[in-house]
Amino acid sequence: MKKICTSIFILFLLLFIAFEILTESKTIMDSVIFSFQIWQNNIFPSLFPFFVLSEILIYYGFVEFISELFRPLMAKIFCMNGAASFVFFMSLVSGFPSNAKYTRELYLKGLLDEEEASKILTFSHFSNPLFVLGTVSLLFLKNKEVGFLILICHYMTNILIGLIFRSYHKSNVSKNHISIKSAIIAMHQKRIHNEKTFGAMITTALTNSIQTLLLILGTVTMFLVLTTIIDNNLNINSLYQSILNGFVEMTQGLKYVSMLNIPLKIKSVLTVMILSFGGFSVHMQVISILSDTKIKYLPFFTARILHSAIAGILVFFLFDFWIQFFI
Repeated sequence: MKKICTSIFILFLLLFIAFEILTESKTIMDSVIFSFQIWQNNIFPSLFPFFVLSEILIYYGFVEFISELFRPLMAKIFCMNGAASFVFFMSLVSGFPSNAKYTRELYLKGLLDEEEASKILTFSHFSNPLFVLGTVSLLFLKNKEVGFLILICHYMTNILIGLIFRSYHKSNVSKNHISIKSAIIAMHQKRIHNEKTFGAMITTALTNSIQTLLLILGTVTMFLVLTTIIDNNLNINSLYQSILNGFVEMTQGLKYVSMLNIPLKIKSVLTVMILSFGGFSVHMQVISILSDTKIKYLPFFTARILHSAIAGILVFFLFDFWIQFFI
């Protein structure tokens, strides 16, 4: 009986969404157009080059190189396999949800096991630095200095999350000294045993990257439509609406937060909290990318709640000092 009620509820929910799309077509179309603009102006330019490059680097042994080079550091600080350093450093410069894509690739190649992959996801959730310093700080908040504070707190909290999850599934790895020679040899061995031609590698990298980016576009569009439907039917004040939108679809929420008539300090706190959580749209992108693996989502979700709370607290207490020092 319970399962039947669930099926009926889902049916009515889908019919309600379809009704809203038909009756509120103007606002729904605006949301879809906005999702394409986000994808075209922010997501595709920032992620596509890194997606293609990462696949080629994996084929040419860069994972083995960086794994060997940072193995002692990853083992000592995070108790992790050195291969996780590839996910960590690539995510630093490319931003989420690329960490899920890199993690999946290493997991499928056997370089990370299920627990290691679940663990690295918890502290590799970095927002793209160009998005934070460009779109968020200049376009939304119109304050470059505050953008740097948000970026620093967002990144530092991620590292703190890694220390918090340090004892979660400790990898059995040695903590020997760093050896550049060993790293180069490991990279060379991987390259010479690579059976794919350069043309085949490029084709595979382009195909996989486009598929992932289209998946991201679809997810962003779906969640923007959902937030529009929620806004049309939920009568709450603009502050709560902006926060709700941000935790459902990040970019739209950040835009609405920047338009609120509240102090810049509170805007900055809300902004870093939304960025650090990522929004359920980003969470769904991560789940979709990892759908053909056994990598766990719950540690990632738990880490995002901690990330959002700690980063918000850091910005709140550092904001006044930061503003006085830089402005």
